[in-house]
Amino acid sequence: MKPTVQHFFHKDSSTCTFVCYDPATKDGIVIDPVTDLDMVNWQTSTDFNEVVAKWVDDNGIKLHAVLDTHTHADHITGGAYFKERYNIPYCIGDKITIVQKTFSDLYNLQGFKCDGSQFDRLLKDQEVLTYGSLTIKCLASHGHTPNCLSYLAGNCLFTGDVMFIEDFGCGRCDFPGGSAADLYDSVMRLFALPGDTRVFVGHDYQPGGRDLRVETTMEAEREKNDDMTIRANRDEFIAGKTKWDSGLSFPKMIFPSLLVNINAGRLPEPAANGQRYFVIPMNLKAQTDSIGTKVKK
Repeated sequence: MKPTVQHFFHKDSSTCTFVCYDPATKDGIVIDPVTDLDMVNWQTSTDFNEVVAKWVDDNGIKLHAVLDTHTHADHITGGAYFKERYNIPYCIGDKITIVQKTFSDLYNLQGFKCDGSQFDRLLKDQEVLTYGSLTIKCLASHGHTPNCLSYLAGNCLFTGDVMFIEDFGCGRCDFPGGSAADLYDSVMRLFALPGDTRVFVGHDYQPGGRDLRVETTMEAEREKNDDMTIRANRDEFIAGKTKWDSGLSFPKMIFPSLLVNINAGRLPEPAANGQRYFVIPMNLKAQTDSIGTKVKK
């Protein structure tokens, strides 16, 4: 099976959403869709998802599932949208339970179930999914988060945030549960795939202002991946990645995104007044008093 891949680029979050399908039977899946959030007016919309859905409908694609590569911290997932529109299962890695526990504690979500039951299917490493004529193998690729999975369909690999186009390197590892050591090991396992494997990345930040790229090859990643070639061995990679990540700010959408994404793309329930609210934890890097002055340890 040689699937066809159609990409959609969400500019605000630099996210690459994919429809992977068999051109003969039109059996397909959606990977890493995005729900829009205007952070000035705090307004959500499904405009981007509707663009993807229109293409799916216009091309007669029979969607069987929506898959997330991990619990995203930089955008709200569109998984719930596709689940409802097409009556298909929403799937994610089974280590979502770790992420749910971490962030439900941070948000102080009393009574939130951290068992992954919000999702339709929890996927395990090496599990094989069959959707009509389309076959997808799940490959654990932890490091960016504890529940990262890459998806291999024929010769097409969808890496999420584990590795990007080779001129940008690999994903960050400083979120709770992230691990530079795990990321290195995950990348090395993916490097074992054939060199002509088509690699589709979760984001493209277009370094140097170059044109958008959503696809590369495993051979190019092995030879040129910026993080893996600069840091020649595992210890150097861990040290260098840890140092680099320590200087990064949180993604601007991390708190609204994770609040929704651990709940399978469902927005917070309305409060007693009928209004929905995001919960934003404050001063995680340095605690302050009530007037904003840093508290001395």
